[in-house]
Amino acid sequence: MVGAATIGLTPADSSKPWDTAYEWKAVVLLTLGFGLVGLDRWVIADLAGAKASTMVPDLHLSNPPAQIGYFISALGIAWGVAAMLMGNLSDRFGRRKVIVPALILFSLLSGVSGLTGAFMTMVLMRALMGVSEGAYAPTSFATVAEASKPGRRGFNLGLQQSAFALFGLGFGPIIATQLLTITSWRWVFAIVGVPGLVVALLVALTIREPATIVTKTNPNAVAGPKLTLADLFKHRNVPLSMLALLCAMCGIFVLSAFSPQYLTGYLKLSDQKMGFVTSAIGFGGFLGQWGLSAVSDYFGRKLMAILGFLVGAVFLLIFKMMDGSNTLLLFVVLFISAGSSFGLLSLITGPIATEAAPLGLIASTGGVIIGIGEIFGGGVAPGVGGAIAGRFGIQHTLDLALGGLVVGILVSLFYKETAPRKVGRSAAESALDQLEDEVGGVSRV
Repeated sequence: MVGAATIGLTPADSSKPWDTAYEWKAVVLLTLGFGLVGLDRWVIADLAGAKASTMVPDLHLSNPPAQIGYFISALGIAWGVAAMLMGNLSDRFGRRKVIVPALILFSLLSGVSGLTGAFMTMVLMRALMGVSEGAYAPTSFATVAEASKPGRRGFNLGLQQSAFALFGLGFGPIIATQLLTITSWRWVFAIVGVPGLVVALLVALTIREPATIVTKTNPNAVAGPKLTLADLFKHRNVPLSMLALLCAMCGIFVLSAFSPQYLTGYLKLSDQKMGFVTSAIGFGGFLGQWGLSAVSDYFGRKLMAILGFLVGAVFLLIFKMMDGSNTLLLFVVLFISAGSSFGLLSLITGPIATEAAPLGLIASTGGVIIGIGEIFGGGVAPGVGGAIAGRFGIQHTLDLALGGLVVGILVSLFYKETAPRKVGRSAAESALDQLEDEVGGVSRV
């Protein structure tokens, strides 16, 4: 069985009952927080793609597909840089000192985004949002991992990360297109920023610090170690996860960024039909992000990673070959592709990253993996997709997304299995085989 010390977690005191009440409080609050991260991140694509929105002329966008891609790229690159830096700071100085300011900052910046009137100003706002959201992601993942009973780690991390897709890409298109019927895109930004301030207050009152952080209630703790790249790369799943996350993000983030424009501009759907079909990314992603990680507790991280990339690629190819005559079928196919692809995000940055981390460096390890994946998969890839859309047509952005998923299949073949149930069962089976061999040898003598 994989023990706590081997995966970066402080060993629990087995003489004390597990604090399930705190576990669920932490999971629920940080799940809501990550859902709001997703909503604030992706609502801009819906507002830009909707025909009823005046964002494009208000911001004086001359090449909307490419420039919307730059908005998303700016946030992704800033997210990646912040994740690499802030994850280690939270390992050393505490979770609340990173999570609470991050929640407040990205909520306020979402509202401020509605006041912008020029392309470069919006790029700056999105980059600043990326810094705060990048700080929140690895720190909150580490906090959920620490609060979770080992047998529920994949389930809880999957649940937390599933809210990103559910809020940002499930409810987001519906919220955006419906609010546009009664208000402007500027007020939509302000409205979606308010709930994060409430969650920040609740997190400040609830979340505990890990045993490695010095606090008033734990004055004798030894602060977590400083970031050591050599330590982080001792487990081969860390560099593999950087590549795999890059591939997964290239697939799902390019698709998420350009689907609204693809559906209205290329397939000629109405705003309401676009909102319905695009919501498949969010609802499918919600089930995928929760389900793939949860199932990996039983069937293994490696197998679920391979299947996630494979199913996501096959159904994206089918989606690419469809026309706009059957919106329900478009929804179903996109639902399956997005569910599989988004499930990879939670699987790679959640249990796989957690179980590959050295002691006391969970957020640092997750931050490095998320950082590289975000900079290139969540940042550079949408920018490339925007350039492809501007030069060759919006439909060819799907080729870039598909390519990322196909490469991800190959990368995931090299993962080392770390799921506690799988590793524990394999060890038991090996011991049993050895015992049978010894008994057989004695009987033969």
